[in-house]
Amino acid sequence: MTEYRPVTPAVADELRAIVGERYVIYGDPERMLPYAYDEAAGEEHAHLPEVVVKPRSADEISRIMRLANRERIPVTPRGAGSGLSCGAVPVYGGILLSLERMNRILEIDRENMVAVVEPGVVTNDINEAVREYGLFYAGYPMSVETCFIGGNVAENAGGGRAIKYGVTGHHVLGLEVVLPTGEIVRLGGKRVKDVTGYDLIHLMVGSEGTLGIFTQVILRLLPLPRERVVLLVPFPDVPTAIGAVPRIVAQGRMLPAAVEFMDRLSVQTAYDFIGERPPHPDIGAMLLIEVDGYTREQVEAEYDAVVEVCLEAGALDVYVGDNPATARRMWRPRQSLAEAFKVVSPVQSLEDIVVPLAQIPALMPELERLSRKYDVLIPCYGHAGDGNLHATVIKRPETPMGVWEERLPEVLTELYEVVARLGGTISGEHGIGSKRAVYLPLVMDPVLIELQRRIKRVFDPLNILNPGKIFPV
Repeated sequence: MTEYRPVTPAVADELRAIVGERYVIYGDPERMLPYAYDEAAGEEHAHLPEVVVKPRSADEISRIMRLANRERIPVTPRGAGSGLSCGAVPVYGGILLSLERMNRILEIDRENMVAVVEPGVVTNDINEAVREYGLFYAGYPMSVETCFIGGNVAENAGGGRAIKYGVTGHHVLGLEVVLPTGEIVRLGGKRVKDVTGYDLIHLMVGSEGTLGIFTQVILRLLPLPRERVVLLVPFPDVPTAIGAVPRIVAQGRMLPAAVEFMDRLSVQTAYDFIGERPPHPDIGAMLLIEVDGYTREQVEAEYDAVVEVCLEAGALDVYVGDNPATARRMWRPRQSLAEAFKVVSPVQSLEDIVVPLAQIPALMPELERLSRKYDVLIPCYGHAGDGNLHATVIKRPETPMGVWEERLPEVLTELYEVVARLGGTISGEHGIGSKRAVYLPLVMDPVLIELQRRIKRVFDPLNILNPGKIFPV
């Protein structure tokens, strides 16, 4: 294990010389506290940095990394801090490198249908900027209005529309990257096709800030769909709801833009939170399906096909949102879920499991079994279209904290063992970070873990960049 050195006053002075006095926070724990954690619940995950640095350019980041290598100081890159795996938490203290100042949309190239952006751009701002040109960026996750694009690329973030449009990595054509040793490299470009050499772009995408720091991202844009319809579909139980999903694609002969799933507990909690009644009294599970396209006739034909399949598959009813106001209302329960469960109990572990689609019905009774065995709540919701589910382990309000702290590792271990047995893995879009690193051997062969460690050492021989992430210590 690397022996790291502290950030001394002399090092802090060098950092001020690189980025400017006002962009360094040193010796002020209160101002550094917001950089000590991300959105993962639990104070045990928080770690205070020794210094916060806010660079403005790739050159400044390069100089910071060279300084860190010389002094053997760990560096943790950070975007909006909206992650759920502690990937931007400075586990070993050191330098917290915040990319919040690198927030410009540098170019919207309409002819090549790409956008060139800095890593600190809020993802939603990209779509706001390109909408007037009839374009959109399709790789956005559910936290679109808070997350930074750099963090999306680092985690290869997914979202509700990944079934049709794919995850972040499908839309990254090029990167400018500062390597852990300080070199600046450019990968890819505005080219749609490129098989010249190793595909280092997609090694970097999803590397969780351990192989390089992104300073520019080139994103593919798509024509903006003109029409959109949302279908809210209650089912009597989980197997019936999940069984409808492959039939929608196969029999409907189309890909919906989104297929979101909510179990009974999730439905009831979400509707209680927003102060509304669930759409049907006998609801045991619910699908939220979105269809989009370029003509009204196309979208109507597709959603008619979806409605027919759902009713044949056993849906209790189908509610159609064919105008923006109704569509927003239908999405609201799903978008409110994380906040709703925090009201039930702020002590929880939001998980990010993914299994083959056909295995979701087999997973659900296992979640119920674990819930009973460990006396915890485990609601399940997420992206049914690609098998990525947020099975959230929640402490019951009456459970003592000491009991919870003992139980949670046991619940997670058994949950991940079940997922592995079903052909799944422990993260579909949130990443491993430090939160899940200890569980990686449950789902990944030791040879493969060691191979990835060797790749990390090639890029970062001193283990300076974002240490403590992905790999078990």
